[in-house]
Amino acid sequence: MAETLSIDAAVAEGRAHVEKVVRRNTTLFLVQAALMVVAGIVALGYPLVTTLAVTLFLGWMLVISGVVQAISLIAGARLPHFWMQFVSAVLSIVVGVLFIRNPGVAVTTLALLLIIFFIVEGIAKIVFALSVRPMQNWGWILASGVLGLVLGVWLMMNPALSIVFLGLFIGIQLIAEGVAIGWMAWSLRKATA
Repeated sequence: MAETLSIDAAVAEGRAHVEKVVRRNTTLFLVQAALMVVAGIVALGYPLVTTLAVTLFLGWMLVISGVVQAISLIAGARLPHFWMQFVSAVLSIVVGVLFIRNPGVAVTTLALLLIIFFIVEGIAKIVFALSVRPMQNWGWILASGVLGLVLGVWLMMNPALSIVFLGLFIGIQLIAEGVAIGWMAWSLRKATA
């Protein structure tokens, strides 16, 4: 019979596990944080280029994933739901090509997706921060989540500006998350030294 944990015990166990993983891999977390901050600074310096680059990158990733999915379906023509997977592969290729051929429309679409991403990511970070709350410097993760949520709501309220400032917000979010992750990892590294 499995032992039932209380919610507090489950949260404490989850917090201890996260802290253990971060302590064991502080160097990787610090490198990730530094790369995120550098990428954020570059995005702030070149916001329109960042927006266009992200749009084109997404377009190419959709094309490549659609082609790979289509190739993998060649041997599976008799699999259940083959046509659904085939339509998914074709749709991925078509949407990717549309993004690459018309980046202006793609940027608008990407702005809407980014609004959703910032809101969902912000809520997820807030929930995560509150679940590890007694852990040292949990407030930085909470601040990162609040910033993501605020950016998502602001973009939703200003759709025309969201296209212009998309690269800026990507940069701000990268820097905020990089600082949060770096601060948490650095604090845990200092605590174990």
